[in-house]
Amino acid sequence: MRLVIQRVLHASVSIRDQVVGRIGPGMLILCGVGNADTDSDALWLARKVSRLRIFSDADGKMNESIAAVPGGAFLVISQFTLYGDCRKGNRPGYTDAASPEPGRRGYEQFVASLRAEGFPVETGTFGGDMQVALVNDGPVTLILESTGRDQA
Repeated sequence: MRLVIQRVLHASVSIRDQVVGRIGPGMLILCGVGNADTDSDALWLARKVSRLRIFSDADGKMNESIAAVPGGAFLVISQFTLYGDCRKGNRPGYTDAASPEPGRRGYEQFVASLRAEGFPVETGTFGGDMQVALVNDGPVTLILESTGRDQA
C-alpha cells in the first residue's frame, strides 16, 4: 500500500457538489492499493499512521500524534493513481495497482483498521469521481509505503 499523508487544518471530499466526508484538524490520507498488498499491510499502515508524531507540541516541535489533537480525525480517499508508473512514455501505466475488487477490499481494510485504532475516520466513495479540498497545515506532507517495512 502506498499513502500520501497531509496534516490538515480541515479537509473535505465532495461528489457532484455534495460533501460526503469532512474533518477538522487531522490527516488527509490518499490511499493506493497495490497488487501484492494484504490485510497485514493495511493493519501495519493504520498502526503506523495513528502513531506518527507529526503534530506540534507546546514548543512547536513535531512531537505529537493525532491522539493529542482535540477533535483529531482522518479523511481517507482511495487513489489508485498513486501506483501510476510514468517512467516510459507520457501516459502512466497502472499495472502495479490492484484491480477494482482487491483494491476496494484493501482500502476498506485500511479504513477499518484505522477505525479500530479508535479514531474518527471519514471517507470518500471508492472509485468515485471526487473533489477534495484541504488546507495543508505546515505544510506537512509525507509518503508512507508498506513495501519494505521489515527493513525499517
